[in-house]
Amino acid sequence: MPSLTSFLFVLVVVLDLLVLASSRLRGAIRTVALQGALLSPLPVLLATGAHQTIHVIALALGALVVKGLVIPGMMLRAMREASIARELEPIVGFVPSLVAGAIGVVAAFTLSGALPLPIAERHALLVPTALATVWTGLLLVVTRRKAVAQVLGFVVLENGVFVFGLLLSDFMPVMVEAGVLLDLFAAVFVMGIVMFQINREFSSLDTRRLSSLRD
Repeated sequence: MPSLTSFLFVLVVVLDLLVLASSRLRGAIRTVALQGALLSPLPVLLATGAHQTIHVIALALGALVVKGLVIPGMMLRAMREASIARELEPIVGFVPSLVAGAIGVVAAFTLSGALPLPIAERHALLVPTALATVWTGLLLVVTRRKAVAQVLGFVVLENGVFVFGLLLSDFMPVMVEAGVLLDLFAAVFVMGIVMFQINREFSSLDTRRLSSLRD
């Protein structure tokens, strides 16, 4: 189903730009959740006939649960506990962030053809989508002040890494694939604890407050 796969890749890139333009944290979390849900069927759609085994289906279901349900649920709970709704003062404004994201998307599609790939016959949009998504995640991490938005950036970045991993999905053992999802879940869980501690100490999730810490 190449047309469906292409449509999913295009939607993932559109959601990259949408999350960069969003000041509402709840909307950004839901956008990232939708992106994770859209990524989940890709292992099955990209698997060759000889490799459409139970572990590929398990990877898709695991991605759907972790990326589309569990992590967004944790993020929404952290946002409610901290009583914040918006990213009001990003380091880089939303319009410049969106422009930088669009430039990154264009660069990803332009440069991806020159990269040496282990499996050249994979879908043409796979690598540019992965590069664009990694770039979006990095932008969110470095241009946002709220810890919730920065954690979202980490999740988006991992989504890009997940897409990259699909290049080798036919050859990666199931434990490695499951380990990627487990690492993401554990990292976000730890970040949730850190956000709780920051909010309890400073009554804010603005990471600028961390500069006031002293030994």
